[in-house]
Amino acid sequence: MKTCVIINPNAGSAEQMDALEKVLNSRTSVECWKSSEAGEGETLARQAAEDGFELVAAAGGDGTINEVVNGLMQARRQPRFGVIPLGTGNDLARTLDVPEDPLDAVALLEMGEVQRLDLIRLVTGKETKFGINVAAGGFSGDVDEVMTSEMKARWGPLAYLIGAATALPDLQEYVTTIAWDEHPRETIEALNIVVANCRTVAGGKPVAPTANPQDGLLDVVIVRRAEVLELAGVTAKLLAGNYLDSPHVVHRRVRQVHIASRPGMWFNVDGELLTQEPITFTVMPAALEVIVGEGYVAEPERVG
Repeated sequence: MKTCVIINPNAGSAEQMDALEKVLNSRTSVECWKSSEAGEGETLARQAAEDGFELVAAAGGDGTINEVVNGLMQARRQPRFGVIPLGTGNDLARTLDVPEDPLDAVALLEMGEVQRLDLIRLVTGKETKFGINVAAGGFSGDVDEVMTSEMKARWGPLAYLIGAATALPDLQEYVTTIAWDEHPRETIEALNIVVANCRTVAGGKPVAPTANPQDGLLDVVIVRRAEVLELAGVTAKLLAGNYLDSPHVVHRRVRQVHIASRPGMWFNVDGELLTQEPITFTVMPAALEVIVGEGYVAEPERVG
């Protein structure tokens, strides 16, 4: 299969990168393209799709994956998509049961099962973007705003905890208006909003434990304003994987949701900061063929 691997050279260790390139270059059917700056993965992926590659893989973290997915969705045809994890969170790889070892992930590209996964379409103003894992706003957006590449490189998965500690003093209370599918608008005092296609963020935190990336629905999870001790309880339940039953959490499964907030709520998609303008999320059922591992399960285990 004619394959293009788009590599983020700033992801992973030097040893990982050397070993990965050696393996990929030994395969005559594989071309390696490197992104040299933020956003270039999107351009390269679109070009690879237009050039007729049958499989386009992202070698990097969740941000690289997001760039490649967006590039593929801009092309006239969408080849199969694969993941070679090199970043800090690697949450999509976790959901897809892609091996953590990049060399094992390369082997999976050649023999893995193919599944059609849903995507998230995000529309804000005149801009349209796509996500494959999770979009998050409010407190999650504030954390992402203070996150730096240096923090990610130094602390790895712990960078998200460091970022949370940095953002906590500036945590704002948002008045948020939400329209769910065909239902009338309602106002919610929200601290955090998750719009999920898959289940985890930040290296395995189960922010949407019931999400199924093949059910044609988005899981929307809202943490309401509450006292500090009550929010601490929500956090403990989140880490245990069952916070959806908290009285401070709203959970809906929808095809589309429109969110507007005062003050403007920052949203990220797949870990990349996007906007604080009003935004509409729509599910795109079975939008992309994706290579998954043998342990991949679309329908998660029941939590509670």
